[in-house]
Amino acid sequence: MYNIQTLNKIASVGTDIFDKSKYTVSDACENPDAIMVRSAKMHDMEFGSNLLAIARAGAGVNNIPVERCAEEGICVFNTPGANSNAVKELAICALLLASRKIVEAASWAASLKGTPDAPKTVEGGKAMFAGPELLGKKLGVIGLGAIGGKIANTAIKLGMKVIGYDPYLSLDAALHLDPHVQVVADVNDIYKESDYITIHVPYLPSTKNTIDAEQIAMMKDGVRLINLARGELINSEAVVKAIADGKIAKYVTDFADDVVLGVENIIVLPHLGASTPESEDNCAVMAAHELIDYIENGNIKNSVNLPNASMNAAGTKVCVIHKNVPALIAAMTTAVGNLGLNIDNMVNASKKEFAYTMIDVAGDVNNSLVNDIKAIEGVIRVRVIK
Repeated sequence: MYNIQTLNKIASVGTDIFDKSKYTVSDACENPDAIMVRSAKMHDMEFGSNLLAIARAGAGVNNIPVERCAEEGICVFNTPGANSNAVKELAICALLLASRKIVEAASWAASLKGTPDAPKTVEGGKAMFAGPELLGKKLGVIGLGAIGGKIANTAIKLGMKVIGYDPYLSLDAALHLDPHVQVVADVNDIYKESDYITIHVPYLPSTKNTIDAEQIAMMKDGVRLINLARGELINSEAVVKAIADGKIAKYVTDFADDVVLGVENIIVLPHLGASTPESEDNCAVMAAHELIDYIENGNIKNSVNLPNASMNAAGTKVCVIHKNVPALIAAMTTAVGNLGLNIDNMVNASKKEFAYTMIDVAGDVNNSLVNDIKAIEGVIRVRVIK
């Protein structure tokens, strides 16, 4: 019986996928075999020896100690694309909020409640809230993955001109892009040419303050900036200064901090990007399937700290998480051969300094093989799946 711990409320459509004859799903289990999480902070958590995997029901994994998990042989999954439609829709809304002064207009109209002849006052005041249309304007999209690509395609349908930048653009993502999206090789083209800019890249130490004073200085006067990805990607102080100077006409962000809150021409949303029931369901379902496939079959898909790998085995699977160092695979195969066992198939993949090897072994796999592989320098975790 496997224990799955939930650290946040996970949609039941996901937790119900677990076979109750094999799994117990609870928010109060000790030493779990796997954890499902949304936004709960895990950096200070100690993990038990049973913990095989953590599945983040969402894309961002800033709340999880990803590298420490790899060192402890814990596979961390996320659910890329599961919330992409929800974020795309909010991004289109943000484009309109950045243009048409909708928030300000609604707030002003509400303030007139109880005043004499409010309908006439409302009609007379609408000129204060005029704003440009999206049609014919140029949108720059930084990051053309599951979310950025959908935003780019939708903006084309709205009649916008779209340029995109993504140095890691996958073949699959490229094939799904509308052919009218112009992909540029230099991100500075985005800053120099765009009337609107939206950013959709993961937050890493290397992407902190991707947009700062230097990048803002390249932008058109009156540019409108949108950040629904991560607050740390854009320097709030630089944006506030650019707003005051008139360089940026509007900033819409899904991430609150004390610098941007309450500033005129900055609209702060309370992290609504994936806050739809459909998105939460999609993320929970994907996370559940990832955990089940890893626990029962050893297959990895959508891991952020270990390589993706899968294998159908005729015999017994020996799954090894290890450091990505020379001669280690040879040492594992030697350990199998020394016990008179045969290898029918083997899959190996690496991700930075970590690697994952799956060995399909014909014959009786016992603790001797497990102990021999564990003794190899650089091996972190060994699992046998029959």
